[in-house]
Amino acid sequence: MRSTRPDYAAGIARVTFIGHATLLIETGSTRVLTDPALRDRILHIRRQIPPPGLEELRDLDAILISHAHHDHLDVGSLRRLKADCPVIAPRGCRWTLWRAGLRDVVAVDVGDSVARGKLEVEVLAAAHEGRRFPFGRRLPALGYLIAGPPSVYFAGDTDLFDGMEDLAGRVDVAALPVSGWGPRVPAGHLDPERAAQAVAMIRPRMAIPIHWGTLAVGASAGTSAEAPRAFERAAAQMAPDVDVSVLAPGESLDL
Repeated sequence: MRSTRPDYAAGIARVTFIGHATLLIETGSTRVLTDPALRDRILHIRRQIPPPGLEELRDLDAILISHAHHDHLDVGSLRRLKADCPVIAPRGCRWTLWRAGLRDVVAVDVGDSVARGKLEVEVLAAAHEGRRFPFGRRLPALGYLIAGPPSVYFAGDTDLFDGMEDLAGRVDVAALPVSGWGPRVPAGHLDPERAAQAVAMIRPRMAIPIHWGTLAVGASAGTSAEAPRAFERAAAQMAPDVDVSVLAPGESLDL
């Protein structure tokens, strides 16, 4: 059974935080899913909240993959999803996606643009190590800007990078990572303070913290609600004109 699309008028959107870096972004007549992580367990990382129902995540116009790490490109989740839509992913990920049964793979790199029907996506840089295995070949990590209105920036995994301020004036909603799944946030990621700095550089109309509250190793801090709240406080100091909406996993926001 295919899900029923909401009848959104132009300029109206809904963003649903499925958990971790997985968002369902509905703008106008398009539905996009990012970095599907939908299983109870990915390698040694366990999902700390119930997985979402899959029917509501079908009938998609595209899936965006930010990079090849297993918690962002999960073959098992993609197989369960059985999506019949293009998958936009960094170059070098095609074989992994074929293993998931996906054939309409659009391999991209920084600076590319993809237009499929009413969907327009611009491929952006990310400051993150994107290789799938520790000693595997280097692969890019990417962010995406989904054209609006409203325009939505999905950062994937990233740290601050040169050129991030070039997004200023172009972004209505920025979905920014603020934590991880382990007890610390390593280099190549945004913690709450650096994510707030990103907000000050990008100046979106709204910011949504992601990459928290879902996956964890044991009882690590990855599931704590403190990270998005710390981000909210820091953003209020650095970019007081930007609205911050903290969504719990599974929660939606109509724009």
